Amino acid sequence: MRRNILFVVTTLALLFAGTLMAQDKSSFTYEGSASCKKCHFTKKSGAAYKVWQGSKHASAYEVLASEEAKKIAADKGIEDPQKADACLKCHVTAHGVDAKMLGAKYSVDEGVGCESCHGAGSAYSDKKVKEDIVAGKIKRASVGLIIPTEENCKKCHNEESPTFKGFDFKEYAAKIAHPRPKE
Repeated sequence: MRRNILFVVTTLALLFAGTLMAQDKSSFTYEGSASCKKCHFTKKSGAAYKVWQGSKHASAYEVLASEEAKKIAADKGIEDPQKADACLKCHVTAHGVDAKMLGAKYSVDEGVGCESCHGAGSAYSDKKVKEDIVAGKIKRASVGLIIPTEENCKKCHNEESPTFKGFDFKEYAAKIAHPRPKE
């Protein structure tokens, strides 16, 4: 009886610890969109990398160097939008996270990269892990993979943005959609 109780307690403790680990996003690192390219470049994979490259997200950091961005920033008392937290929080993936969470290939130059929407990719960028996710062997969240929602997008696409003109999630999501084609 005592062994059974010990087994149950130990099992519950391990399950609880596993749940906490799965939710601890600080254990994942941002690897940069180039790490996604290796599997998400072709038409067969939905060409997600190409869709991102052609989107405004990919040039989100670069746009902060434009004359228009500098004027908007100056009107708000910001000297350099490419260095201001108020701008970078929405124009750069992983802005403000602990530097330990930034992988060697991470770059602010990528603007709003894949990991801005899908979470830090270090744990799910491995081919075997992706196969296990698709097969249902592991849960996406356990490796930091996020399926973006309207709430995720509205963290940046909102009235706080000086260029905000409204946000229709379905319309904008369609512009960056990259579903994997049915085989």
